[in-house]
Amino acid sequence: MTRSSVFVGRTAELESLRALLLPRGSAAFAVVEGEAGIGKSRLVREALDRVDRTVLMGRCGHPFPYGAILDALNGLTETAEQPSRITGVLRTLLPEITRLLPPEPAPVGDRRFDRHRIFRAVRELLASLGPAVLVIEDLHWADDDTRQLVGFLITDPPPELAVVVTFRREELPGGLGGRRPPEHVARTQISLRPFTIAEVRALIGEEPVSAEVLHERTAGIPFVVEEALRWGSDGVPPMVREDVLERLARLPITANRVAQAAAVLGVAETAEVIGEVAGLTPQRCRVALTAALAAGALREVGDCRYGFRHSFAQQSVHDTVAGPDRRELHLRALRVLERREPKPLLRLAEHSRRAGVLTNWMRYGEAAAAQATESGDHATATDLLQRLLEEPELAAADVNRLAVRLGQSAHVGIDQLDPITTLRRLLGDRRLATAVRGEVRLFLGMLLIRQDGNLSAGLAEIELAVRELAERPNLAVKGVAVLAQPFLGSAQLPVLRRWQKQLHDGVFDCVDPELRVSLLASHLPARLHIGEGGGVRELLAALPEDVATQGEQRQLARAHCNLADACASIGHYEWAGSLLVSGLRLANDCGAPFVVSTARATQARLDWFTGAWSGLADRCVRLLDEYHDLFPVASELSLVLGLLAVARGEWDEAARWFAATGVTRPREAIGPVAIDACAGLTRMWLSKGEPEAAAQAADDGLKLLRDKGIWSWSGDIAPVAVTALLGTGREHDAYRVVDDLETGIAGLDAPLPTAALLTCRAQLAEARGDRSGAIELHRAATTRYEKIGAPYFAALATERELLCRMGGDRSQEELAALAETFDDFGATRDAARCRHLLRGLGGGTPSRRGRRGYGNELSPREQDVARLLAQGRTNREIAEVLFLSPRTVEQHVARALRKLGVSSRGELLT
Repeated sequence: MTRSSVFVGRTAELESLRALLLPRGSAAFAVVEGEAGIGKSRLVREALDRVDRTVLMGRCGHPFPYGAILDALNGLTETAEQPSRITGVLRTLLPEITRLLPPEPAPVGDRRFDRHRIFRAVRELLASLGPAVLVIEDLHWADDDTRQLVGFLITDPPPELAVVVTFRREELPGGLGGRRPPEHVARTQISLRPFTIAEVRALIGEEPVSAEVLHERTAGIPFVVEEALRWGSDGVPPMVREDVLERLARLPITANRVAQAAAVLGVAETAEVIGEVAGLTPQRCRVALTAALAAGALREVGDCRYGFRHSFAQQSVHDTVAGPDRRELHLRALRVLERREPKPLLRLAEHSRRAGVLTNWMRYGEAAAAQATESGDHATATDLLQRLLEEPELAAADVNRLAVRLGQSAHVGIDQLDPITTLRRLLGDRRLATAVRGEVRLFLGMLLIRQDGNLSAGLAEIELAVRELAERPNLAVKGVAVLAQPFLGSAQLPVLRRWQKQLHDGVFDCVDPELRVSLLASHLPARLHIGEGGGVRELLAALPEDVATQGEQRQLARAHCNLADACASIGHYEWAGSLLVSGLRLANDCGAPFVVSTARATQARLDWFTGAWSGLADRCVRLLDEYHDLFPVASELSLVLGLLAVARGEWDEAARWFAATGVTRPREAIGPVAIDACAGLTRMWLSKGEPEAAAQAADDGLKLLRDKGIWSWSGDIAPVAVTALLGTGREHDAYRVVDDLETGIAGLDAPLPTAALLTCRAQLAEARGDRSGAIELHRAATTRYEKIGAPYFAALATERELLCRMGGDRSQEELAALAETFDDFGATRDAARCRHLLRGLGGGTPSRRGRRGYGNELSPREQDVARLLAQGRTNREIAEVLFLSPRTVEQHVARALRKLGVSSRGELLT
């Protein structure tokens, strides 16, 4: 929730406040508390949006008595009834509304009595308004008179007045001073918390920003989140900086010094450490720290440690320190922290760098990178090594050593873009030795193939590196292992087999245990992808069961996860699930984040195949947020989202996700992902009733398949391609697909294409009029799909079978049951298609679960309609997706809007 048009989260809080304010004829009292920028004002405004009361709003902080109350009242234009005579005392204070007030009574001359008359007058004026809401914001900044008057209104409110106050608890420790409304007055107290990562993600929307990173930098404070998004750059947003520096300006000099020392230290520290860095005695430090805490410049973080609310605040204060003073503070921090055991290497490296002590920066920086690598924190290691390599005074030996370490760390981790830039620069650095150049180029190539649009460039760099590393065979074979992967780029099967032969020889000759497991992690899945190897069990037998080092474990994790990916691509789903469990366990245990990223994408695709669709789309979006820079991972997640969108009839969403797979750039794409994206596009165009577009998408996918020559990847594309080709009168081409498929998978271990072949043959039988043969083949395909654990494909095959024998005694009942099966997946479009067919048969078979009433809950059909409305679909478009008449859709829309409590479809788009 921010000041923008997007209102995020706070559902329970908003409902609580609205429930209090909506009844017009009664008094009410609400407190909304929370830290600065937490969204108190926005929540109140959202709650007032539908309140049928006169709304008066005032903000504290005025330099004169009663400022917030007078602010709220001076805009009055009318009252519900004539104000009582006592309200005349307000004429001097509220000259803008004197026409509404009676004559001013004579002053009494007693200050206390006059003040009490003002209190009564304000109360009577508010009572004359009828149903009203008085909002007093930022009560922590109120003068004493305002605070007393608010207390008076709380304890003796007019009968139809609702009072809402907002304040920051840390700046008003006493709260409302014990003032409470009478027992008959409805009340609520709302404490707002920072946003969760999920709420930050909802606020980000389509922005290419990591919700996790933004949440960490802003502590989830809505104002800071919004300003960071509005600012867009890496620096501190100006409005946030201004807010922080305004607090700093109110502090005494010593409190400023404490805040500066805390900013230089960077993390929460004890008062003793802060005082020593600030150069203050313990007594002066305690007084200064108390002042900084009272002003909200610092806060207690844990027990007896003090720091900033978020990193933007820390950076804002750090940047205010003059250069020489900042260097001195970093030197002091360095001396203080060097006394600790064990030494905080990362912090020591940072303070050394900022203090300009190069020898310490080198020593602590490299040690901290090694420590981070050992603990699995490869992002920190990569960042440190890059910054060390930026030092212009590094010796050649240091450049060579650090360059290799950077490549190793970046390859294992998921931070890719900056290391690529650094490695490219290093290849042109004269200090880089010839013997190291090939190794650096190899790492550069392996990072490039993970980037969208750089796959072919990465493979070219790796091929060049293999030649440069001819005298270092243990490194060269690592490049060969990449070039042998069938799913990368456009290399055809004969070329891949040559690289795979070199890789096989490298495995056979290898005596280094870690390198051998690494090569097997590439070699075995490559064989499985092309359907060779004698089966998963036989391939697994080549891997060691136990490993001796963390490096070997990382490679064993790779092997399990890569095999799982190959299994998912060709239809060994049970094996894929089992290997992902073991692979993720190994990868998480040894700290292999890139392996984890690929495994999580494989799991998403496996869940698509196996029908585990509940929550899958949301999970994929979250993973894309985390891994958007890793193209192999992002493209697979985008594929799953596209396939889900097709099954729901969300055509625009599907096309957008498929485009993100690289389907239009096969040289830069992941082979099986691009082929399956073509299958998804073919299915989409068929669903939309555009056969020529469907046939074109099928042709694109078949070209990719034939160019690669790997028919074990044909399980999704082949059946829909045959449908599209037959639908455009290209029967000869459809027969060619089936012949090629049959030849391509002959003797291969490829369960999904084997089932797909049955579906393809069934369609050909149906096309030539062999109805009984088609029914038998579709039924066999269904059985095969069910056996391998592909229930969605089994359901599609069942639908084809039912269409072949439509009109039988049980076909209507089975079609109704099939619609519910599609509903269980969340395949809205498929379920609607089945029900449309059922209506065409005159069927009205009741649900096998029986009818139920939904009351104020959305029915499944109303949920579908609401989801499509939220995407901006028109009634006609919704009707096309759900196979309904526009009139029926109109009725569903009206019911959905009513149950959701919105007055127009436009409200669902915000």
